[in-house]
Amino acid sequence: MPYTFQVTIDSPAPHELADWWAEALEWQREPSDAAFIRRMVAEGHAAESDTMTHRGELVWREGAAITHPDGAAPRVLFQLVPEPKTVKNRVHLDVRVGPERVEQELARLVSRGATELHRGRQGPHTWVTIADPEGNELCIT
Repeated sequence: MPYTFQVTIDSPAPHELADWWAEALEWQREPSDAAFIRRMVAEGHAAESDTMTHRGELVWREGAAITHPDGAAPRVLFQLVPEPKTVKNRVHLDVRVGPERVEQELARLVSRGATELHRGRQGPHTWVTIADPEGNELCIT
């Protein structure tokens, strides 16, 4: 039986990073279920300290997820960790925007806090490696 997967990215500020990536990819944040969260706290399955308010919405403190609008790609979960990123990613996302849109998307993402790291080429294929606001690498192709 084939398996499915989600991509998980560690972050000291998962809700803010999920917002950044949702806009960067033109995806959507997974909706929060405030009634469920309140019920879990009321029944003792979670504590108030496990929750927070993000942009006026009650959410779990530990993470936030984004999804492709059509469900055509794996879910991306941003998970709370106490430490900032300190070394190069061993895995990264290649965001395929098309060669005619690379420069436009690069400018848009840099204006939102990304950093251009370097440009690469292999035969006719080119890409730009950037880092999100927390330093996680991604390539725009």
